[in-house]
Amino acid sequence: MTDQHQPLETLQDIKRIMERSSRFISLSGWSGISAGICALIAAFVTASRIDCWKIGECLFSRLEGYGSDSLRKELILIGATTFFVAFILAFLFTYYRSRKSNIPVWNSTVRRLMWSVMGPLIAGGIFLFRMIQLHQYELVAPGCLIFYGLSLINASKYTLGEIRYLGYGQVLLGLLNCWMIGYGLHFWALGFGVLHIIYGVVMWYKYER
Repeated sequence: MTDQHQPLETLQDIKRIMERSSRFISLSGWSGISAGICALIAAFVTASRIDCWKIGECLFSRLEGYGSDSLRKELILIGATTFFVAFILAFLFTYYRSRKSNIPVWNSTVRRLMWSVMGPLIAGGIFLFRMIQLHQYELVAPGCLIFYGLSLINASKYTLGEIRYLGYGQVLLGLLNCWMIGYGLHFWALGFGVLHIIYGVVMWYKYER
């Protein structure tokens, strides 16, 4: 009986070893949850500055005219702070899970993962910077979602496959936002906030519970 099951167990062991060597499988569900919470807090703070929640539409006109320079700098600071805090929390949760699973947190697979993420993000950052220069603020939120989603889809071949679906969701929300321009921050909060939290809970339940 044992001998009959041995080949199957051996094949499963080989498959797990190959997966560990070709994919970074230590992404923590708590990373997604913490990133989503940071995004929702940032969306709330931003909404209080441009009155998005009060009337159901983002008053991008406030980014023009007297005092708009300081407001734009404030919003950029909010965005940069949110990204930094979310990145640090994601790294800490992932590092903890990597140590717990005895998986290196930095190797050739992680380097390939980082490059696959950074490509679309760098291209998107340059594109969005130009949109801001042209005062096309309505396209910033959908642009963030679309390029971020593409980076996740591109990175999914080096990590857990479920991240691909998070990418699809981000791209879909970004495209919908292109036809609902006045609700950019709402879509931004839904994509970066709610979807991240849902993704994190699913990943925690499936792999860490």
